[in-house]
Amino acid sequence: MPRFEIDLTPLEHITVDAIGQPGARVFYIQGWRKTDPQPVTVIIEKVQLQSLVLGVDQMLAELAKQKPELAVPAAQFDADKMRITPPVDPLFRAGEMGLGYDADRDSIVILVREIVMEGGDPEEAAVVRFWCTRLQIRRLADWSREVINRGRPICPQCGQPMEPEGHFCPKKNGHKH
Repeated sequence: MPRFEIDLTPLEHITVDAIGQPGARVFYIQGWRKTDPQPVTVIIEKVQLQSLVLGVDQMLAELAKQKPELAVPAAQFDADKMRITPPVDPLFRAGEMGLGYDADRDSIVILVREIVMEGGDPEEAAVVRFWCTRLQIRRLADWSREVINRGRPICPQCGQPMEPEGHFCPKKNGHKH
């Protein structure tokens, strides 16, 4: 049995953000209900956020194929409103994230399960479910791309992130001809 489970439904707002310098940022997902003034915040990894964006894009594309009447709304967002809201007091660090769709409610859920330390019981991991509308999830995915792209610049030669103090590019490690 999980330590605790939180179902954020109906979800008033959901966002992600990164705090810190590029290369040393900490990523967060945060949501809250109208009835709860305290936001629910969880630490996530950048790769989890990247996977979430891909999953949302694929899910919305599949929904559009299966149910063309469910138009995917345009997602205009206000960057100031999408920034994470203090206090940034995460409940836990995410180990697993999942994405699902409830056709009866026409809602998309982001399931976040607490990371389990070696020897820990996975059944006791805390769980948070962020229940989103299609508009909220589209807005979240588009904003997430902005957050991800605010990081370190990518080397055009090797495709790896470049550090502020310099970059050793493996593609340039060789003899000039």
